[in-house]
Amino acid sequence: MNKKIYFVSGLPRSGSTLLMNVLGQNPDFYVTPTSGIRSTILGVRNSWDQNPSFRSWPKVQSDTVKKNVLTAMLQASFSHTERPVCFDKSRGWLDNLEMASVLVGGRENLKVLVTVRDMRDVLASFEKVYRSNSAMTQSPQEVGDPIKFKTAVGRISTWIDVNQPVGQGFNSINDAVVRGWLDCLHFVEYEKMTQDPASCIDGIYRFLQQPGFVHDFTRVEQITREDDRAYGFDYLHSIRAQISPQPPQWSRVYSQNIFEDPIWKDIEKISQFWRQWASAPARDNL
Repeated sequence: MNKKIYFVSGLPRSGSTLLMNVLGQNPDFYVTPTSGIRSTILGVRNSWDQNPSFRSWPKVQSDTVKKNVLTAMLQASFSHTERPVCFDKSRGWLDNLEMASVLVGGRENLKVLVTVRDMRDVLASFEKVYRSNSAMTQSPQEVGDPIKFKTAVGRISTWIDVNQPVGQGFNSINDAVVRGWLDCLHFVEYEKMTQDPASCIDGIYRFLQQPGFVHDFTRVEQITREDDRAYGFDYLHSIRAQISPQPPQWSRVYSQNIFEDPIWKDIEKISQFWRQWASAPARDNL
């Protein structure tokens, strides 16, 4: 029997790891750490299109077999678990919603949980990770532009670049809406998830149309594991065992002079950009 598959995507440093481990308390739910199946499927799709043998087939035949293969790959990535509902986490899913909708059997089955957080706190979180690692580790971004990365403003500028985590996540969310997928997205706001987790999770269950489950927000066991050295940082995907309100940290992480910089003023304008869609259907957790 095929699994029911949902996707988790969104901004970095916005609580996706916490969300997955909360959802994983439900015995019917299987959750992944950061997953590479999307990029693997995408690679097979692209290779298929470049393969002379497949290109020589009648288009209808080639497209049908390709769809079956790609769908089977996604399903097979969960064949090791007996849990009927599976969540796959990758920021890249927002870039490939057209493909994702085909893989799950149509747009009506496509549901994506999009984790978001005040952009100022996303950047502050990255800055804290950088400071905790910088004594003994050179970050990947620092390798690319060591001079720019020496200052806090330079690091902000780097992280919001379109090819870097924050800028990429921001653009992916916006573009998914531009492409007409808003009705398939459910925004999960980090601040509300930590302040009122029960209400936040209830909204997710309603969006997914799944039977409710009583979660324990005081003891969240981390069941997803990742070796964060693969990303060039330590402590990227560790969570607290108890969910509690997290006050804004950007004003404590950065000094006052940062807030007068033009780049920070630009970030303030888009710090909660997802709220512009709060009145859209199925946005009941905003």
